Amino acid sequence: MALQFALLATILAVGLLAPGWPDGARWWLKGAGVLLVFGGAFLIVLAGRALGAGLTPFPKPAEEGQLVDDGPYAVVRHPVYTGGILFAAGISLALSPWALVITVVLALVWALKARVEERFLAERYPDYADYCARTRYRLVPHVY
Repeated sequence: MALQFALLATILAVGLLAPGWPDGARWWLKGAGVLLVFGGAFLIVLAGRALGAGLTPFPKPAEEGQLVDDGPYAVVRHPVYTGGILFAAGISLALSPWALVITVVLALVWALKARVEERFLAERYPDYADYCARTRYRLVPHVY
């Protein structure tokens, strides 16, 4: 958990301190970045609201949680992570190409965390295997 927050802080720091994008690409990358930041934040809020009391930064499901399979969870199994990746990619696009490197590392961390989390979810919820069969992708629709 600490690693993911450290990586998010590093993305922001590198974005602010490292060299930015070349002048010719800067305006449209900033625009795309802002859209991704807002889109990612929106997805995080939607997914968090769908989880309700089950939202936790830890891989083990919260005691008061339940299996959620609708809303953004009908599209991917870990939409909070998807939203976080979009958010971090947006910051990177808006600020510096060097921040994209850290964003890729964060995406890999969340992909690994999702695998660990899914073992806990399968133990906790008997219907989790059926949910995985219906919702095939962990983070990115039609990709992963």
